[in-house]
Amino acid sequence: MEQQGVNRTISLKKNGSRKIIFGKLEMGRVLGQGNFAKVYYGKNISTQESVAIKVINKDQVKKEGLMEQIKREIAIMRLVRHPNVVELKEVMATKKRIFFVMEYVKGGELFAKVVKGRLKEDSARKYFHQLVSSVDFCHSRGVYHRDLKPENLLLDENDNLKVSDFGLSALPEQLRNDGLLHTQCGTPSYVAPEVLRKNGYDGAKADIWSCGVVLFVLLTGFLPFQAENVMHMYRKIFKAEYEFPPWISNDARRLISKLLVADPDKRISVPGIFGNPWFRKGFSKTMSSLVEHENGDKNGIESNRELEMVTTKSSPPPFYNAFELISSMSSGFDLSNLFEDERKPASLFTFKCSASVTLARVVSTAKKLKFRVLATKEFKVRMQGKVEGRKGKLAVTAEVFELAPEVAVVELSKSAGDTLEYNKFYEEELRPALADIVWSWQGENNCQ
Repeated sequence: MEQQGVNRTISLKKNGSRKIIFGKLEMGRVLGQGNFAKVYYGKNISTQESVAIKVINKDQVKKEGLMEQIKREIAIMRLVRHPNVVELKEVMATKKRIFFVMEYVKGGELFAKVVKGRLKEDSARKYFHQLVSSVDFCHSRGVYHRDLKPENLLLDENDNLKVSDFGLSALPEQLRNDGLLHTQCGTPSYVAPEVLRKNGYDGAKADIWSCGVVLFVLLTGFLPFQAENVMHMYRKIFKAEYEFPPWISNDARRLISKLLVADPDKRISVPGIFGNPWFRKGFSKTMSSLVEHENGDKNGIESNRELEMVTTKSSPPPFYNAFELISSMSSGFDLSNLFEDERKPASLFTFKCSASVTLARVVSTAKKLKFRVLATKEFKVRMQGKVEGRKGKLAVTAEVFELAPEVAVVELSKSAGDTLEYNKFYEEELRPALADIVWSWQGENNCQ
């Protein structure tokens, strides 16, 4: 690794044989290299745990305008904690470098196995179980990978699959007004036809197509769509034109035929995959319904008493530090809020009203949106939806802070339920319902 620009983070032992960064990680051999980054083998000095350290050159990333993509990758990897996804353990940065400290997956790429020849059906099915379970988990959090292929699927020492490389992944905030993604990306041989058509696409359905190509490759040892040039290959992809070799079982053929469907609206969904006979063999649904570990109240909703006279609180509202507010809205490359275990990621919005009036309005709005409002503590409420979602009923916590006598800050966070459902509730229901009193730079709003 180059020493220039990272002298403050790297110290060499006197014998010159070890490179120590941040006083706690030993860096070793290069595992891989990309345009803006190198991946090194590393070891935590105190725990002796093996890690992979991805070192990104900030200047190159900024020059290419990819800093937002790096920040998004960090946020996404923080969201998708799953046994079959490579874990991002820590992010550190200097003026010149960004260091991703990740789980070390020493079994190599699944691609290396495929290169040697097709897999037995039971082995392919095992990897496909783990792939679909992880993809389903990512989708439940609004994350679409967009570059699923055997090269991005790693194997650990127990031969379990780990999805890696979320550099091209998308979040709901990237959806346009039509509710679709529009960025063309991915690896041509694995990309869905609707992505190539440039008319917008559903990220989840595009990922399912890629899963279908991966399954075909695992069972055959070659790609389903091959041609003498890229344009001819695209024509085959548009028509979903491919042929099965004779050794693939009828049940596997039927599943692949439902995955590689050119019309995304007719393509099989994840629940459909879970119900497929070939897929169900040896599959445990446990992996597809992991329980989220929240940092919030362990006992869930603390009280069943309706919150009524919210404007008659005897105690003053908690004070919100103005520096915290400014920091939270800063566009600078601040990584701390992405790796704070003591506090869950939250949405902040500011009201030009007193804390008590703000709380009353939040409560009344929640009731109109058919949420049950429950009392917890003063100026903090828990709200629970009535509809059973993908991970049970959605529950959110709203805490009101006083910034000034007539300025209040509301911190909203998910307490239970599915993250994607929370994002939709916040963006499409709660924010519009409170738009008339939310403070904005564009104009003066008065409390109603």
